[in-house]
Amino acid sequence: MSDSPAAAVLSALKSRGWTLGVAESLTGGALCAELVSVPGASAVLLGGVVAYATPVKHTVLGVDAATLAQHGPVFPDVARQMADGVRRAVGVGGRPADVGVSTTGIAGPDSPDGQPVGTVHIGVVTPIASQTRELHLGGDRAAIRAGSVAAALDFLLEILQE
Repeated sequence: MSDSPAAAVLSALKSRGWTLGVAESLTGGALCAELVSVPGASAVLLGGVVAYATPVKHTVLGVDAATLAQHGPVFPDVARQMADGVRRAVGVGGRPADVGVSTTGIAGPDSPDGQPVGTVHIGVVTPIASQTRELHLGGDRAAIRAGSVAAALDFLLEILQE
C-alpha cells in the first residue's frame, strides 16, 4: 500500500483484523471512493452508505428520529449514530463491521438550518472507542467536501493508532 492517508487507515485496520463501514452525507461517497482507490481495500472495507437525505439517516442507519427532529442532521450525536449504524448496515453473515466512520455537515452554498456553511461532524465507532469531531472548514463546496474526506481519514487514523 502507498503512504496515502487512506492506505494508512486500511493498513491500521488490517493490522488489528478489523473491518470498516462508511456512512456519508455531505461527502456523497467520496470518502468510500478514496478508500477504494487503494489496492487491497477489499480486505478491510465492507461497504458504505450514502445517507444524503435526512430520513435515510434514520431508516437505513438507525439514527434516532427524535435527535434528528430536535437537532437536525448536522449534530455530533447524529455523526456518532451514523458511524455506529453503518457497522450493522454493512455487516456480513450477521456480524457487523468492527469500525464505522461517518461524515455529516453543510457543504453549501446555502445552509438549510442556519448553521454556518463548512460545519462538519465526523463520527468514529470502534470496538473500544466512540468519538466525534466538529470541524469548521472554509472554501467552496468542493473544498469543504474534500476537506471533510481528509479530516475523516486523519481522525480515523488517530483513533486507530491510540
